[in-house]
Amino acid sequence: MSADLTWLLIKNNNSFLVKRSGVQFSSEAGNLLNQNSFKYSGLANKKTIDIAAAPSGRGVVVSTKKSKVTLTKGIRKSARSVAGLARSGYRADLRKAALARVSAILNSQKTVKAAPKKACKGVRANKN
Repeated sequence: MSADLTWLLIKNNNSFLVKRSGVQFSSEAGNLLNQNSFKYSGLANKKTIDIAAAPSGRGVVVSTKKSKVTLTKGIRKSARSVAGLARSGYRADLRKAALARVSAILNSQKTVKAAPKKACKGVRANKN
């Protein structure tokens, strides 16, 4: 079945469609921006890139229709790998969206450092 025909069948009614406040989102695998559009659809397109958090809680899993790779080296190296995959003729139009998704996932996995307690200054602060 062609991609256009598949999109015509699933665009208004599928199990991944989320309609809220007049906006339509899609929660399917392979949809990088979660928008209900043909360009980002993981169901209608033959070539898709899916980026998700790794099950271990460190790194991202980059999946295409044929392969699956876990990237745990850091933000810059992971971004370079994903950009290379997208640019190499697989889905060059999704490069920017894929980089944004990798960056967001890896930034959410960073540990939050506790702020140091500020020392009180002045004569009156040290009285107690």
